[in-house]
Amino acid sequence: MTRQKWITVFEWVGSGLAIAYALLVASNTGMEVLGFTLLLISALAFAVWGIIDKRWAFFVLQLFYIASAIIGIWRWGTWG
Repeated sequence: MTRQKWITVFEWVGSGLAIAYALLVASNTGMEVLGFTLLLISALAFAVWGIIDKRWAFFVLQLFYIASAIIGIWRWGTWG
């Protein structure tokens, strides 16, 4: 697969999972841990995209989202 195709795959996977995360957390239906897990996977996909495409500011932003996802999984998982 070409570099551009990998970028497209990571872009769409990251976007789709981020949308699902937002809907799960906003729905307030007890699916927060799953939502934050999807955020983690999404941010990892976006981080890979940032590395492949040399978008360093975007990559650094994904490190923040990765940390946020881990905190969300830990907090909701232990409070639930």
